[in-house]
Amino acid sequence: MNKTLKLLKQLIACPSITPNDAGCQDILIRYLNASEFLCERLSFSKVNNLWAWHSSKRSGSSTPFFVFVGHTDVVPPGDAAQWKYPPFIPTEKNGYLYGRGATDMKSGLSAMVIAAKKFVKQYSNHNGTIGFIITSDEEGLANNGTYKVVEYLKKRNIKMNYCIVGEASSNKILGDAIKIGRRGSLHGYLTIFGKQGHIAYPHLADNPIHQCFQVFNALVNTAWDHGNSFFTPTSLQFYNIESNSRATNVIPERLEAKFNFRFAPIHSPKVLQKKFEGILNRHQIKYDVQWKIASQPFFNSKTKLVAIARRAIREICKCETELNTYGGTSDGRFLASTGCEVIELGPINKTAHLINENTLISDLNILSTVYFQILKSVLC
Repeated sequence: MNKTLKLLKQLIACPSITPNDAGCQDILIRYLNASEFLCERLSFSKVNNLWAWHSSKRSGSSTPFFVFVGHTDVVPPGDAAQWKYPPFIPTEKNGYLYGRGATDMKSGLSAMVIAAKKFVKQYSNHNGTIGFIITSDEEGLANNGTYKVVEYLKKRNIKMNYCIVGEASSNKILGDAIKIGRRGSLHGYLTIFGKQGHIAYPHLADNPIHQCFQVFNALVNTAWDHGNSFFTPTSLQFYNIESNSRATNVIPERLEAKFNFRFAPIHSPKVLQKKFEGILNRHQIKYDVQWKIASQPFFNSKTKLVAIARRAIREICKCETELNTYGGTSDGRFLASTGCEVIELGPINKTAHLINENTLISDLNILSTVYFQILKSVLC
């Protein structure tokens, strides 16, 4: 059996619904220990994390420091009855492996581990250090996962130079896209105040629902920016609107709305907040708004790791690679904040988080070979 497939099956069989690791890291530690990686378990608020590293005994050098980043947790499978095969029983069918996490991101994680094991076996006197940061808190709040591990490593004065996050970056074929950044995420919680009254006497009340129509229309039609060559324009999406009326004949006193900005590094959250509140003020409504920065954006303007990865993909996958910043947030932002050069490179993302999540089996060894070639270019 292909080694990456074998490991992937073991990981999928662990029902590691976020933030539960469900034994995945025990498996990974056994694999890494067998190749003389030093493994340190890091637990923060009952979240399991793993920090592992390997330095050549001969070179004695810690730099360059190359780190793989991944997560063992998965999103809930939803209604298991809708799956073709049980979500936590890895099943091969017509060249695909089905199971929750097959795409996001146990395939990338498996390919990384197998690549690293092969590399340290063939190049026992390699330069620098190979590290792994693995968490079970990526799909959820992400408060006690990679962020906490990076803070821990900072205190130990460990400086990482290059990072690959094994998220599913590819679109149609393996290697056709690498992510070199991600947009930030800013949540807002808006309350619009009116005056409660009887629904038959609207002239004696002030309906906050009616107030919101014009202001929401202005907000959603505002061009917050025009993006740039790597980032799409900033987007605003409302995802929940609710009044406090619980009767059919009462005009509510207030309306509450929840919304989210996805924004590029060309903006700071404060700029968006000021512009948003300016629109509210122009409509002369009574309101309160609370803000929460879920994640800062990042952009990799460095070129060395990108060039190495594109060359490896061209040689092995026989395709050209697009650089983009599409998608949601990722743990890459925590590494980017240290000055480390970060890219995201992994399998095809077509079925991530979907019912019947699957990955192409033939891609698994190819992806591991790409990772191996990148390690060779950086550390040899």
